Amino acid sequence: MISKKFYTKSVLRVVLLSLTAIIMAFTFVKNQYVISIILLVFLSLQTIAIIRYLNHNNRKIAFFFNAIKNEDFTLRFPEKGDVASFNELNQSLNVLNTIIQKVHLKNQSQEQYYQEILKQAEIGILTFNSRGHILYANPKIEKLLNYTPLNHISQLAQVDEKLHHIFKTIKPFERKLFELTNERETIQLAIKSSDIVLNNETLNLITIQDINSELDKKETDSWIKLIRVLTHEIMNSVTPITSISESILGYYKDENGVVLATQIDEKKIQNTVKGLEVIKNQGQDLMSFVQSYRSFLNVPAPDKKIIKVNKLLEKIKVLASQEIGNSSILFDIIATHEDLEIFADEKLITQILLNLSKNAIQSLHETSAAHLQFISGITKTGEKYIAVKDNGPGISPEIMTQIFVPFFTTKKEGSGIGLSLSKQIMHLHGGSLTAYSILNKETTFSLVFG
Repeated sequence: MISKKFYTKSVLRVVLLSLTAIIMAFTFVKNQYVISIILLVFLSLQTIAIIRYLNHNNRKIAFFFNAIKNEDFTLRFPEKGDVASFNELNQSLNVLNTIIQKVHLKNQSQEQYYQEILKQAEIGILTFNSRGHILYANPKIEKLLNYTPLNHISQLAQVDEKLHHIFKTIKPFERKLFELTNERETIQLAIKSSDIVLNNETLNLITIQDINSELDKKETDSWIKLIRVLTHEIMNSVTPITSISESILGYYKDENGVVLATQIDEKKIQNTVKGLEVIKNQGQDLMSFVQSYRSFLNVPAPDKKIIKVNKLLEKIKVLASQEIGNSSILFDIIATHEDLEIFADEKLITQILLNLSKNAIQSLHETSAAHLQFISGITKTGEKYIAVKDNGPGISPEIMTQIFVPFFTTKKEGSGIGLSLSKQIMHLHGGSLTAYSILNKETTFSLVFG
């Protein structure tokens, strides 16, 4: 802020300086050299005075901003005893200093608040710059990696060389799983990367999460679901066997012991034969169920080769079209990337696609304008995929949570092993099998190759 007094004094000094210069020039022209020299000295003194007058404020302002830069808010300028214009300037600088101090303290308070939140977080958080210097690491990440203090990502080589390599090569928005073993335990870490820009510098923000507890919970849930299904299937097979065995036993044994042959009539013999046939069939069903379980546990290791996806889907289309009752279904192949290739076991992938196609065809029997699509392409993250999509009735959310559980099925016929076996095959390929469904609109199963 410039006061009227400061403005007036500045104008008067400039005017006086100009008049002195004009008079000096005039006396010099009139050959009045003595007066010219005196005026020159006077002009020099005026110039020095006005420079000092202005520099007094400049030095004050420069000193003020240096103090702010060094976060020194103790600086106070006298608001009385000086020229009125300077007093006004000093007052303005003191007010500005107070405002900046309040903002600084508020930012410090917020920073401490956010840091405290990060300290309490159950996820490890770390940031480092392009030179590998770690700018921030919360206590959780030091606990997960069992290393402190963390100052540079090169220190991670002392934890695990592979972990150090991941930190050096991980790309923005990339997610990796890593198994870390130390003298205490083995833990599964999910590592995710993203970029942030701070003070015109791009930093890597890494989050690390221990997913052991989550995996343990899911594993327990899977075992519970599996045991429930196994119990259901075994009870369905064993209950009729027990009931019929008791009925047949009643024909040949009573409270007095084994009955005489003369007491057994032809009807009892016929019922016995029928009962034994039922027992035989139930036994065969149970043996078939056990065989399915054995097949599920003995999936061969994939014999991977380069496969042209379009050629594979053409073969699947021909094989799927042979299913009974699919004459009204429209088959379609959509390739978003021409000449797409995958490195996989063709027999096992064919088995998955045929199983998914068969399931889709069965769901489309009562759908008008039935449509089955085989879609291939590359995801935004660079993963190759093959999808089987139909416009059938869809899968309810309740059933969706169960479809990959071994031996779970909603069909009257079938072992319920197809989808779980398919998912296991994809895991052996380092990929995944996912499902997405909207009731009465569509269902899509996607084979994603890592």
